[in-house]
Amino acid sequence: MTTTISYEQAKAYYEQWGVNVDLALKQLNQIPISIHCWQGDDISGFETIKSELSGGIDVTGNYPGKARNGDELRSDLEKALSLIPGKHRVNLHAIYAETNGQFVDRDEILPEHFAKWVDWAKQNGLGLDFNPTLFSHEKANDGLTLSHPDEHIRQFWIDHCIASRKIGEYFGKELGTPCLTNIWIPDGYKDIPSDRLTPRVRLKESLDTIFEYKTDEKYNIDAVESKLFGLGSESYVVGSHEFYLSYAQQNNKLCLLDTGHFHPTETISNKISTMLLFNEKVALHVSRPVRWDSDHVVILDDELKEIALEIVRNNAIERVLIGLDFFDASINRIAAWIIGTRNMIKALLYALLIPHNYLKELQEQGNFTERLALIEEFKTYPFGAIWDHYCEISNVPIREKWLQEVQIYEKDILSKR
Repeated sequence: MTTTISYEQAKAYYEQWGVNVDLALKQLNQIPISIHCWQGDDISGFETIKSELSGGIDVTGNYPGKARNGDELRSDLEKALSLIPGKHRVNLHAIYAETNGQFVDRDEILPEHFAKWVDWAKQNGLGLDFNPTLFSHEKANDGLTLSHPDEHIRQFWIDHCIASRKIGEYFGKELGTPCLTNIWIPDGYKDIPSDRLTPRVRLKESLDTIFEYKTDEKYNIDAVESKLFGLGSESYVVGSHEFYLSYAQQNNKLCLLDTGHFHPTETISNKISTMLLFNEKVALHVSRPVRWDSDHVVILDDELKEIALEIVRNNAIERVLIGLDFFDASINRIAAWIIGTRNMIKALLYALLIPHNYLKELQEQGNFTERLALIEEFKTYPFGAIWDHYCEISNVPIREKWLQEVQIYEKDILSKR
């Protein structure tokens, strides 16, 4: 089955507005999405001593076939990547170190514990990103890490973050593409604090110590991630948006925006243009909050489209680093990766097919009638035919046909775990 005829017809619709569809597809093919490994095993990791999931994070569901080790997780990722158009990245957490069954605490992890990941990434032409894991550990049981009043606990997590940044630099050197090493902490209080400042002073001092160790920015890019509230930190989070935005700008770090880390009525799409005005680059973790930071699988909703529109219309494709962050154990985990990642790519394609310059001119002219009319009409332009063509030339299944391959993989592989 070919989509050439429908593609050519759809292409004509867009080109009458000056949209270069072929160029849009080339641009789309150059945008890597950093796909999070933790969807495949419910953020379990490979540590020899398992801790309960904590830090305000929860994964619900018990769908069969969860990855139990590095080989299974990499196999599952390969299957997902084979059904997603484009060339992408994989995002790791520190808990995915492979230590040959030996106990290695997080402050002692080394690049060699991720050698299998690097070899696999080389074989598949992938970049790797990284995150220190400051949750699900006995030294994070009270919900405090880098802002902890206990100096020894703070130092443990400082050492963990420094070790993680060294690993990120190792990834960049080995793979020839810089690693984004992102620090997020769960620190906060369930009830209203009597002192908001002191924990933030400690967090700033901890971060300053972490970043005293210099890594080469050609290989490692540092980012810090904010949050508004979480389970167990409903009233106060130490690393708020204002804290990390200020810290990032003062210290030449990237500020990472997670779509689930703000008030339920607040959107990050509206923040992107402002962030780009004052920052060279911005990093994203794209998720789908439903009631709180629930990290549902990304769907092609209005906010996802708006995020992509802000990236494309502001010529920021190379300035916004896009990662995903969701986890759902109630459905096939590989399907979750594919659905979410394909939707992120669809949103970017949708944005690339809009005549932004003309719409900007209409706004400057005050011609809001034509602007609104065109924005609404483009919502029903034959976008699907362009998407099908992109999948076809990328040698991945069009439309829902990818689901058949996942079902076969589930029957042959996942059901036997």
